[in-house]
Amino acid sequence: MSQQPTSGQLPHGASAVITHRVNATQQPAYEQWLQEISSACKASAGMLDWHMIRPIAGYTDTYTVVIRYDSEQHLKQWMASDIRQQLIDKVENLLSEKDSYQIKSGLDFWFVAEPGKVSLPVRWKQFLLTWSAIFPLVSGVSLLLIPLMDRAGLPQNHLLHTLLITGVVVALMVYVVMPRYTKLVRHWLHS
Repeated sequence: MSQQPTSGQLPHGASAVITHRVNATQQPAYEQWLQEISSACKASAGMLDWHMIRPIAGYTDTYTVVIRYDSEQHLKQWMASDIRQQLIDKVENLLSEKDSYQIKSGLDFWFVAEPGKVSLPVRWKQFLLTWSAIFPLVSGVSLLLIPLMDRAGLPQNHLLHTLLITGVVVALMVYVVMPRYTKLVRHWLHS
C-alpha cells in the first residue's frame, strides 16, 4: 500500500482518492470484491460518502473511488485498519499495480496534476477555474430547472429552488465538469 505524502494538517473533513488498475478479464471478480470492501468502509467510523468511477470499456482499466470522512483521523483509521489491509491483500492479485491513494481536504482532489504528483496549482487559478465552471452551470441549470419545477407544481419557494439547483450543480461539478475541465486546462493550471 502506498500513500502519497500530504503537507500539514488537514482541516475537518477529508477525502481519499483511491485508484486501482484492473485487467478487463479480472473486472467481474474485482466488482464482487468492491461490494465487500464498500460494505466494510461504509460501516467504519466517520464515513460520509463513497463514490465510484468505473473504467470505460476499451478506453481505461482504472477504477477510482473517492471516499469522504468527517475527519482526517477517521479517514486515516480506515485506511490503516486491519480489515482494509486484509481486503487489499485479498484483491492484490487482480490489480495491475499496487493499491495507491491520496488523502486530500475539501475540493483539492480536483486539482491534482497526475497520480503521483501532489503539487497543487496556486489558489487564484483554482478560484478562477471553479468560478468559470460554476457561473455557467448555475445560470443554465436555473434557466432549465425553475420552469420545470413550476410546471411540476412545486411551490414558488426560493429556498426549495436553491436547494434543487445547487444539488444539480454540485453533482455536475463533481461527476461531469471538473474531472474533464481540469484535464482540458491542466497545462495552464499547473504552469
